[in-house]
Amino acid sequence: MRWKRTIQLLDVHAEGEIGRVAIGGVPKIPGDTIAAQLHWLNTDPKGDELRRFLCLEPRGAPIGSVNLLLPARHLEADAAFIILQPDQAHASSGSNSICVTTALLESGIVEMKEPETIVTLETAAGLVKATATCRDGRCEKVRLTMVPSFVHELDVGIDTPHWGRIKADISYGGIFYALVDVAQIGLTIEKANAAGLVQAGMILKELINRDIKVVHPEIPAISGVAYVMFRDTEADGTVRTCTTMWPGRADRSPCGTGNSANLATLYARGKAKVGDVFTSKSIIGSEFEVGLQAVTKVAGLPAVIPTITGRGFTFGLTQVALDPFDPHPNGFALTDVWGPSAGEI
Repeated sequence: MRWKRTIQLLDVHAEGEIGRVAIGGVPKIPGDTIAAQLHWLNTDPKGDELRRFLCLEPRGAPIGSVNLLLPARHLEADAAFIILQPDQAHASSGSNSICVTTALLESGIVEMKEPETIVTLETAAGLVKATATCRDGRCEKVRLTMVPSFVHELDVGIDTPHWGRIKADISYGGIFYALVDVAQIGLTIEKANAAGLVQAGMILKELINRDIKVVHPEIPAISGVAYVMFRDTEADGTVRTCTTMWPGRADRSPCGTGNSANLATLYARGKAKVGDVFTSKSIIGSEFEVGLQAVTKVAGLPAVIPTITGRGFTFGLTQVALDPFDPHPNGFALTDVWGPSAGEI
C-alpha cells in the first residue's frame, strides 16, 4: 500500500464521549505557542485540510473528537494537545484531557507510576494538571485541575422565534459557553430528547454568536461561544447537563469545560464556595465529580479553579490513511447522518 499520509490513533472514551488520541504521524503544526498552533489550524487551508481528513467521512464521524498530541512548549508540561472536531480546532476539553491522560499512561508515552501519576497537559487555554489513579497498569480515574474559569455575563436576554425571550449565562471554562436552564425550552435532559436538545442548541448558538462577541482577555485565539450547554438540577443537588455540539449532536459525557464554566456562574451567584464538590450527570447518565478548588482572577475578573474527575477507557487502535487516488481527501458530510448543518461543511 502506497499511502500519502498515515496517522495512528489510540481510541479512548471518557464516560462515553469519544476522544481519539493521535499518537503517531502527526505533522508539524506551525506556531511558537499552542495558542498560535490553534490559530493556524483554524485559519490556514492546510490546517483545515488536516481537520477534515480526520473528522469527516469516510475516515471520521460526527461523534467524538481527535486529539493531536504535540510537543510541549511549557517547561512544566509533559505533553501538549489540541482538539479537532468537525467545526474547528478547540482549545480545551475536560473529557478529552481525560482521554489524553489515559492514552499517554496506558501507551507508555508517559511512564505510569502506581498508585498515582501526575501528568501536566499544555493546552491553548493553559496548563491542566491531571492526577491519575493507577493500578495494575491501568489508569482507573483522572482528576483534572482545570484552567481558571470566569463569567463573561449573567442572565443575557436572547429573543428566539421558538421559545420567546430566554436567558443564558455566558461563561468561560477553557472555551466559551452559553449556559441555558433547560426548562426554558420545554424539555428535560434525557436520551429521548437528544434530537430536540441538539436542534435547540444549534439555533441558540447561531443567535448568540450573531449578537454577542466574546474574546478571552488574555488569549485572543479563544473567541466566540463554542457550545450551548443545557443544565438542570436534580433534587439531591446533582447537576444534569447536555452540551450541544456542531453540526448537531449531544456530548455523551457530563462535559468538563462546560461544568467549569457553570461552576463560575454558581460562584458568582453565591451558590458555591471553595471546597464544595458535587456530581454532574450526562444525558446518558455517566458522571463527573466537580469541585471548586480555589478562587483567583483573570484580567481582573473573579475566577475559579475547578476540578473535574472522571474515567477514561481505551477501546481500540486505528491507523488512518490517505490513498493518493482517493477522490475524497478532504472528507464530506451528508444530512442523513450529520443533520441539516451538514450543508455548511
